[in-house]
Amino acid sequence: MTETYFEKLILERQFVGLLQAHAEVFFRLSNSLLTPGLDSWNKKHYFQLINEADALESFLDDYGARYNRTYAFLTELVASLRWFAHAGYSISHMVGRLDSYGAPNWVTSEEWGEATRALTEGLEFLRGNAVCLITAVRAEARHLSIELTPDAFPETNFMPVVARRRLPRSVGQAELENEEQKIGEVATRYLKACDLFADLRVRRIQDPKERHSFFSRVCTEALARTYEATVHNLQSTYDTHVQNTVFEARDERLGKLRGHASAALHLLQAVTHLAHFIERHETDIRSEEAKRKISELIDRPEVEGVALNVFLFWADRFMRSGAALAEALLSEYTKNLELEFELPDHLALHARPAALIVGIVNHYSTPVEMEVGGKRCNAGSILELLVTVGSQPHQRRFLFRGDERPVRDIARLFTAELGEHGLDLLPAELAYLRTQ
Repeated sequence: MTETYFEKLILERQFVGLLQAHAEVFFRLSNSLLTPGLDSWNKKHYFQLINEADALESFLDDYGARYNRTYAFLTELVASLRWFAHAGYSISHMVGRLDSYGAPNWVTSEEWGEATRALTEGLEFLRGNAVCLITAVRAEARHLSIELTPDAFPETNFMPVVARRRLPRSVGQAELENEEQKIGEVATRYLKACDLFADLRVRRIQDPKERHSFFSRVCTEALARTYEATVHNLQSTYDTHVQNTVFEARDERLGKLRGHASAALHLLQAVTHLAHFIERHETDIRSEEAKRKISELIDRPEVEGVALNVFLFWADRFMRSGAALAEALLSEYTKNLELEFELPDHLALHARPAALIVGIVNHYSTPVEMEVGGKRCNAGSILELLVTVGSQPHQRRFLFRGDERPVRDIARLFTAELGEHGLDLLPAELAYLRTQ
């Protein structure tokens, strides 16, 4: 027999007692965080705040408080607070590790002084807004007749900050054969990430209207998550295949490259959290009154300013400062090969075989260049490859240069007449193309 689930309404005055009991730990923590003389928070403060705000928001959501006129504002305050706490945790974690990453040597002494001042001010901005939101939560709770406990949050109750553990992000990655190839892939991914940020043309913008236009175009929450995931996947590739290897132990440049990526990653996490707050404030909050009240507490243009002019700006700068290191590692840890092929008259390098070439290059994740009729392109880009071939329709000679592994597989593809007789007839070394 299928069990039927149904909902029952709870009176608002009955909910007050439930909420007061459930929110006690949150308010204990707020008493400690607002203690006079506590001028700064560290990772443990943000970590605990994330957990308590998340628990309180989940409780409110379980009762549909977001859609109730009486409790909607309280719910949105707690949700906003959680995102500022997430951003604060990311930045405080990064600031505490910059020296161990070797960051003071990434830029000039003037730039480093500028970076440390900007990041310190950015972190204080996050804390200041978090304090503002905590104070507003407490005021709204009193307005709802919730009695606030005077007790503090015991120091012994702070949860230990431990790194989250997860399996390697290996879906879509090639099965790598040796450490040199792994290092080559990491360096290639790093340089691709640098290209991604270069295309954004990140710059500091002081005018609020111009900044909002730029931020709305290049740093929506969806795009911010893409930037974050790009660097996160790069770091995961490093941790999976390079960390704790003999190569890492004997080549200090590898750890330094990871430091560049890690610093950028934490900054991008903060950008994502703030982008979420901005977009949620603009579109997702259903209560116009709650939206108006939050806009009176948190200045959105200032949030965009810190997200762009501090966090995204320095993420881009820290990534670019490691580009030369990545290029040097790529050159040293990949063996280059140059091969030229002449295409028989009965074959053409149209879209299908071009896609197979791109598949080979992307399988190894190391760069390969194709040259035809004096024009060069990235053989890992289907668009670039087709445009280049299309601009030289009568050329029959194709030159490939780059990492020997993909170049040798491209040679196998040409020997197999570009796979025009079916993928099942490709040599065993190219079996991976059948599953792409």
